[in-house]
Amino acid sequence: MNVAIITTPVVDTLRAWRHSAPGPLWLAGPVLLIIAIPVADGFLPPDIHLAHLLVVAVAVTAVGTGPRTTALIGTLAVLALVVAGVERRTLTTESVLVELSALLAVCAFFVLFTGLRDRRERELARVRSVSDAAQRVVLRPLPKRAGPVTLASHYRSAEADATIGGDLYAAARIPGSTRILIGDVRGKGLPSISDTAIVLGAFRAAAHRRIPLPELVAYIEDAVRWGLAEFAEPEEDATERFVTAAVIDIPDGAPVLHLISCGHPPPLLLAGRTRSARLLTVPEPSPPLGLGVGPADTDSADGCYLPATFPFEHGDRLVLYTDGVSEARNAAGDFYPLAERAAVWADKAPGPLVERLAADVRAYADGRLNDDMAMIVVQRD
Repeated sequence: MNVAIITTPVVDTLRAWRHSAPGPLWLAGPVLLIIAIPVADGFLPPDIHLAHLLVVAVAVTAVGTGPRTTALIGTLAVLALVVAGVERRTLTTESVLVELSALLAVCAFFVLFTGLRDRRERELARVRSVSDAAQRVVLRPLPKRAGPVTLASHYRSAEADATIGGDLYAAARIPGSTRILIGDVRGKGLPSISDTAIVLGAFRAAAHRRIPLPELVAYIEDAVRWGLAEFAEPEEDATERFVTAAVIDIPDGAPVLHLISCGHPPPLLLAGRTRSARLLTVPEPSPPLGLGVGPADTDSADGCYLPATFPFEHGDRLVLYTDGVSEARNAAGDFYPLAERAAVWADKAPGPLVERLAADVRAYADGRLNDDMAMIVVQRD
């Protein structure tokens, strides 16, 4: 086992205390202990010896400092043991020599431990920095505004320390309208990132074109099918890889939105005037991306993907989400009541609303969220 990655809750707590306190204050305890032990030894009976406690000062130092400081405290601890032995005139006895040898060995171990730990932490920080940068390129943050709409999003990956997984979203602005994509790749966490990148790349390549919404979805379908087949493993079944998605077009000059659903959970519309909540169920949903028919199978994309039109007036809010939200369960196994909970906070701005819903989902599931989770709140201003 690599000693550089050993950790315990106690060590984490001590390190948190150290980072929250100034360096000199953290070292005050070990220094006082090193001073107090030789002094106390001079007043204690011969059969009571405290010098073995000097290792505590070195251990506490090693928890929250680097190898140089640990080596300095270790040297002071060894000198304190020598002073205590001189005071008692027992420096050359077998017991003190064994204690001195053991203290030197422990100090050397802690110096090595802190050196390896600090190097591992620096390497981990570099890896996380590169990973975060790469993931931000794939899943770019949404703009706060796009034309006459305000956007806010929340993302949680099923993988610890990951900022992207199998859920995805993107927004694009074209003259006269705003286009939004939200999707869910089959699978979750880091293994699904390649499929996520394929879908987002296809959307970004075509969303800025001034083409009708059905043609946009047909282009994404064709690109996704090619990408999933291109990067599939030989033993994988192509029908097992697909992406549910909802693609929305919000025109600037009309209080409506156009929606094409490819097997994705229906968006939730929060009406600003009535504070009511209703799911926008598409009469004729399309198959998930990667499984449906695209331009390669038909001469007309319009016949493949039929958009549904819904009212979207001033002050309305649209909640887009993945099944990590709608299928979150409580201890009794009940699904999260998104429409009911969202209606309570329908008057909140997009940013506070999406964060309130995300916190409520976590509380509802008591932290047992095993799937990626993505949400977007869109408000027409």
